[in-house]
Amino acid sequence: MKVFFTFSLFWMTTIAMAQTLLVPDRVFDGEEMHVNWVVLVEGNTITYTGTETGLKAPKGTKKILLTGKTVMPGIIEGHSHLLLHPYNETDWNDQVLKESPVERAIRGTVHAKNSLMAGVTTMRDLGAEGAGYTDVYLKKTIDDGIIPGPRLLVAGPAIVATGAYGPKGFHDGVQVPLGAEPASGVPNVIETVRRQLGNGANFIKIYADYRWTPGADSQPTFLQEEIDAMVATTTSAGKYVVAHASTPEGIRRAIHGGVETIEHGDGGTLKLFTLMKEKGIGFCPTLAAGDAITQYRGWKKGVDPEPERITKKKASFKLALESGVQIVFGGDVGVFTHGENYREMELMVEYGMKPLDVITSATSLNANMFHLEKLGKLKKGFFADIIAVEGNPLKDISVMKNVVFVMKDGEVHRE
Repeated sequence: MKVFFTFSLFWMTTIAMAQTLLVPDRVFDGEEMHVNWVVLVEGNTITYTGTETGLKAPKGTKKILLTGKTVMPGIIEGHSHLLLHPYNETDWNDQVLKESPVERAIRGTVHAKNSLMAGVTTMRDLGAEGAGYTDVYLKKTIDDGIIPGPRLLVAGPAIVATGAYGPKGFHDGVQVPLGAEPASGVPNVIETVRRQLGNGANFIKIYADYRWTPGADSQPTFLQEEIDAMVATTTSAGKYVVAHASTPEGIRRAIHGGVETIEHGDGGTLKLFTLMKEKGIGFCPTLAAGDAITQYRGWKKGVDPEPERITKKKASFKLALESGVQIVFGGDVGVFTHGENYREMELMVEYGMKPLDVITSATSLNANMFHLEKLGKLKKGFFADIIAVEGNPLKDISVMKNVVFVMKDGEVHRE
């Protein structure tokens, strides 16, 4: 199945086909690194990549020299929550219970701009976390050119099994807003999927496992027939399902149900990751979220011994690399500060992934995994989502925090 998303051509109608030639030290085209390449942009489209000696630029072309820098496709963030902010600022429960959707939308506009300035030109948002369809409207304001931000793919409220999600800790007579939409039984989960798609969700996010009571270990939530029904309903509408899954059984049910990506996957085994590879299911490990939460809880990184949670995460990530499953770049940003997406890349390298594979994951692999045509590569005919960073990320992945140039859809947002 192929799913394609189209984005607003607002900027194409306002740029009047300006020509821009980017001249850096090196170009990462989404697959390989090239030295002494240039990139020509006309309007919102890339029209040439290669050596400058092989190019006859149109008259009036603006040349931008990016000496010492690497030009590459805009970052495609695979797991974000634009309507959340770091939990060490405000606890997740309090964000859901005490911050109105209006306040959260305003925060979201700031988060969207900060993300774009950090080189994130496309972002998959995996749930409004109690703010209804605010993410759908945030996407609309970006597409309409009202506010700056990445191209968004949004999940809307996300779907949880009845009784399995929070906020929790109240007696049974208290009704509180939940961080996702609950559903149970095959007819009800089908109805919920259809409602969310009809309200503007680009894809469906489900929780295949979660904590049934506060502080308990995660356990599977939806039955296999419920997951099967949600995937069948979604795919028949031309969309896809992703699954929050961290337990072996939750992961197994999600895989057999036909989801397209597994999020978190802390309890993944070599057998499960290998099965994901065979079925073409991507794995989004969200390393930075666990790293951040552990520090919020008192771990002094680099000083204190490594907590068990981090040790186990490193081990599961190593198994994923060993299996050859496609690793989806996505840090669960929102748990930590928007615009610091590079933290996931640094941890991917620290935990054993090659820098070339990391930046490929964050560009062309994610574009392919998310069915984004003409994004993720610097290639003739592709949309001009282009960034530049100081230095060479293949030698030092931390340079990804030093984004100095951002172009989205042919418009320069940072120079």
